[in-house]
Amino acid sequence: MLRIRVGLVLSSTVFLLVALSGFAAAQDSRAAVIGAEQAEKARTLAPYVPNAAERIMVTLQREVLQDPSGMYPLFASVYSGGGFTLGGGYRRFYGDRTHADVKGLYSIKSYKQVELSTDSWGHANGRLDLHARAGWRDATQVAFHGLSMAAPEDETNFRMKQAYVGGDVTAHPTPWTVAGLGLSFEDFNLESGTGASPSIETAHTPATAPGLGDNPAYLHLAAAGGIDTRASPGYARSGALYGLTYHNYTDRNDTYSFDRLDAEIVQHIPILRENWVVSLHGLVQTTLNDDDTVPYFLLPSLGGGSTLRGFSGWRFRDRTSLLMSGEFRWIPSRLALDMALFYDTGKVTPRLHDLSFKGLASDFGIGIRFHGPLATPLRIDLARSREGMHLVFSGGAAF
Repeated sequence: MLRIRVGLVLSSTVFLLVALSGFAAAQDSRAAVIGAEQAEKARTLAPYVPNAAERIMVTLQREVLQDPSGMYPLFASVYSGGGFTLGGGYRRFYGDRTHADVKGLYSIKSYKQVELSTDSWGHANGRLDLHARAGWRDATQVAFHGLSMAAPEDETNFRMKQAYVGGDVTAHPTPWTVAGLGLSFEDFNLESGTGASPSIETAHTPATAPGLGDNPAYLHLAAAGGIDTRASPGYARSGALYGLTYHNYTDRNDTYSFDRLDAEIVQHIPILRENWVVSLHGLVQTTLNDDDTVPYFLLPSLGGGSTLRGFSGWRFRDRTSLLMSGEFRWIPSRLALDMALFYDTGKVTPRLHDLSFKGLASDFGIGIRFHGPLATPLRIDLARSREGMHLVFSGGAAF
């Protein structure tokens, strides 16, 4: 009996040792296969090499658009609604991080702008940027449809000339926070419009267009703060912005002084290593005191540009505005080109507490963006709304 038990123990022990050795051999074999696959992947893995077209595009963006020295072309807007605009500038560096620019722009609607500016970047260990500018713009046929969402599609127009001088400072106390302070003097001169539609004074009075007939001049103070984890406001595929901006417009005659508050959210959600990006944007602008008279040309507005892209510029105006936008972006070229499908919706109201999700105006469309690592020199969007198709050219990101 004892011999049988000893035999069983020995047999079990031998079986267990054989099984363990087989398992170990299998594990060694699997580890060898994985190691060989990793070695082959490491041998064949190489960093992304841009093709010739991408290298040319990146060089042009860096030397001509983003960090130019000397003469350079300029894609920007004189004022929303001005149509396709071209311009140029001259830049001269007078420090490692400081330069002066002279710029000029002209649009197909005869909008024009000249500006002298200076910018100094990256002070206090990269946490402080300084900017100053002086200029003049002439927007010859700015649209005015009236106030509220019920404003008719038929428009009037006015001419706005603006001289301005000012400066601002932007600070990044931490890598994910931002604060800004700006002060400028802005002198407005309003005249009869030059477009094909009737001039504003032929259809409106100060009751329907507040401030009509006056030419206010303002000391404009802007203070901003928030959380910003984007690589750059000009171009980003990840990160977010949660910010507030307070505006104080002090009229030198104290007739049209008012305060405005802007609340903005931007969220970029990358998918599959940023091959696709879902980008969301929300913006509320509201006048803080219902008793203040805000001139018609400075009221919050929606339409064109970076707001409701399927409507004409300045389509809706009132004392408070709500905008919500979403984009699905895909990246044909990480270095130079994005495509996007987008949807915009929003409304204007006479008071903040009138805002709701009822009666929104909406549009949808497709866009193409030529970009660099931190900027979008040219954006083209084709949008459709209940009022037809609209083509947008812009020298900056939608958001």
